[in-house]
Amino acid sequence: MRNNNKRENLLQSRSTCWTTVTSLNKCLSSAPSQAAAVNVVIIIICILMYAMYGTWLVLLILSQTHGHCMCQNRTTNFRPNIVMVMSDAFDGRLTFDPGSRVVQLPYLNYLRELGTVFINAYTNSPICCPSRAAMWSGRFVHLTESWNNYKCLDPNATTWMDMLQQNGYNTLSVGKLDYTSGSHSVSNRVEAWTRDVPFLLRQEGRPVTDLVGDTSTTRVMTKDWRTTDIATQWIHHKAAALSQPFALYMGLNLPHPYVTDSLGPNAGGSTFRTSPYWLEKVMPELISIPKWLPLSDMHPVDYYSTFTKNCSGNFTEQEVRKIRAFYYAMCAETDAMLGQVISALRDTDLLDTTVLLFTSDHGDLAMEHRQFYKMSMFEGSSHVPLLIMGPGVKSGLRLSQPVSLVDIYPTVLEMAGVAVPGGLSGHSLLPLLSQSAARPARPRPDWVLSEYHGCNANASTYMLREGQWKYITYADGVSVPPQLFDLMVDKEELHNVASKFPDVCRHLDKLLRSAVDYPQVSQAICLYNKQQFAAWRKSLGDNYTQVIANLRWHLDWQEDVENNEKAIDEWLMKSGFSSEKLKVSMF
Repeated sequence: MRNNNKRENLLQSRSTCWTTVTSLNKCLSSAPSQAAAVNVVIIIICILMYAMYGTWLVLLILSQTHGHCMCQNRTTNFRPNIVMVMSDAFDGRLTFDPGSRVVQLPYLNYLRELGTVFINAYTNSPICCPSRAAMWSGRFVHLTESWNNYKCLDPNATTWMDMLQQNGYNTLSVGKLDYTSGSHSVSNRVEAWTRDVPFLLRQEGRPVTDLVGDTSTTRVMTKDWRTTDIATQWIHHKAAALSQPFALYMGLNLPHPYVTDSLGPNAGGSTFRTSPYWLEKVMPELISIPKWLPLSDMHPVDYYSTFTKNCSGNFTEQEVRKIRAFYYAMCAETDAMLGQVISALRDTDLLDTTVLLFTSDHGDLAMEHRQFYKMSMFEGSSHVPLLIMGPGVKSGLRLSQPVSLVDIYPTVLEMAGVAVPGGLSGHSLLPLLSQSAARPARPRPDWVLSEYHGCNANASTYMLREGQWKYITYADGVSVPPQLFDLMVDKEELHNVASKFPDVCRHLDKLLRSAVDYPQVSQAICLYNKQQFAAWRKSLGDNYTQVIANLRWHLDWQEDVENNEKAIDEWLMKSGFSSEKLKVSMF
C-alpha cells in the first residue's frame, strides 16, 4: 500500500526538477555560450535525481536537455535508427491520464514526456496474429485475408522491416513475431472455424491469479526477459559499431495472460501471474471495478464471448479487483523491459539518433464487460498504446486523431527516407508528429477500422471509430443488430444507442462500406470456415471423434456429445446467415 503524502511529495519534487530542467533548456537554446556552465548544473541535478528517484528521471533530464543538439545537427540525408517494442495485450488507456495513474510505468511516462502519445490508437483486429499481420503489412486484414490466428500472412510477404533492409538498414527482429499462417493451437483454429455452429461451449479456463516469488523477484516472464537481453546485447555489441542505420524489432508476450497449466496441453492463457515486486507498482486505491450489464441485457455476440471465455459464472468484487491488479502489475514488468532498451540506447550514445516506438497488438478487457482477453471491440480490447519519440518528433504532444496499427508501415518508411509503396491501408503519422513533414499525398481519414473473424465471437465483427462515436456491426449488417456507443458520455460502453441515433448509424455504416464490403467478406469467411473444418475433419479419419472431444471445450463437449456432433453436421449442410444461430440456449 502507498502512503499518499509520500507520493504527492515525490510527484511535487519531480515537477520542481522538471521545471528547473526546462529553464536550463531555455538557456541552452538562447545562449549557447553558457552551455558549459549549464551542463555542469545539469550533471549535478542528475546525480541528485539518481540518488533520490532512480534511473528513469535521469534519462528524462538528459534526453530533454540534449534534445536541441539532436535536432540542430541534422541534415536532409539523415536517416534515424528505428527501434520498435511491441507488447501483447497492453491496454492503450494506461499510457495517458487518468489510466496512467493506476500503475507506475516510468519508461512509458518517459516516452510520453519526450515524444508523442496517440490517445485514440486502435488495433485493426483484436487478436494476436491478424493484428500483427496488419501492422507488418500496412493493410487491413480483409485485404490480406488474415481471418484468425491460423490464417494470416504468407511467409514471403513483404514487411516494412524487409523494406528497410532492402534500403540499407541493418535489421534484427527478436521475440514474438506471430504474423504468418500456420501457428497457434488446433483448438484455437477449430473454435474459429466452428463459431457459426449453434452450440455454446466454454473454450477458455476461468481467469485466475498466481503470485510467485517475493519482493525481490523482478524477472517473472523469463522468456520475455531473455528476448530483452538479446535485444540490448545486440545494441551494445552490434548496433553501436554499425556505420549504417539499424532497425530493431522486439516482440514481447507480456502482459498477455499465461497458459493455465492445470487445464492440460490445450489450455489457453487465463492466468494472470506476477510477483510482489511488481504488485508494489500498482495503486490499489485507484483500481476501478467495472460495471456489468445483466446477462439477459447483453448483446448476443457479447454474451457468446462472455460464455465461451468462461466468465458467465459468479465473481466476487475481490476476485475482479485482484485480476485487474495482477494485470496492471504485468504491465509494469513490460514497462521495465522497455526501460532496459532505452538504457542500452543511452549507454551506447544511440538514443539521440533513434526513433523509438511502443505499441501492442491489442489490449485486455481485464474483467470489463464480464470478460478477460481480447476478441472484442470494447475499448479495453481494441484500444492500443502508440507512443513515438526521437529525432524530429514533437515532445510532450498528445494527439487525439484516430490512428491504427496499419499506419506504422508508411510512418516508419517515411522516417527512414524510403519510398512508400502504393496499396497500403495505412497513412503516415509523420505529418502529425513533425512540423517539417511534407503534406501527405492523400488525405488522412478521420476514422479507423477494426474487424474480427476469429474464435470467441459467433459473427464477423466490424468497428468504425469516428469522433465521439464507435459503431459496431456484424455479419451481413442485417441478421445481427448493430451497436453504437457515444464515448464522450459513455466511456464504459454500457449504453447501446443505435436505436436512438439511426442517422448516425447510417452515416457510419456508409463510411464502413466505403472501406470494406463487409457482407461479402463475412459470407466469404463463412465459406472458408466450413471448407477448412471439413478438410481438417477428413484428414483425421477415424480419430476425428476423439480429437474434437478433447479440445479446450472438452468439459462441455462431453456433456452432450451426440447433439454437439449433430450440430456440426447440420451446420456443414447449411449456407447463408441465420439470426437463430445467435439465440442458442443463452439463459
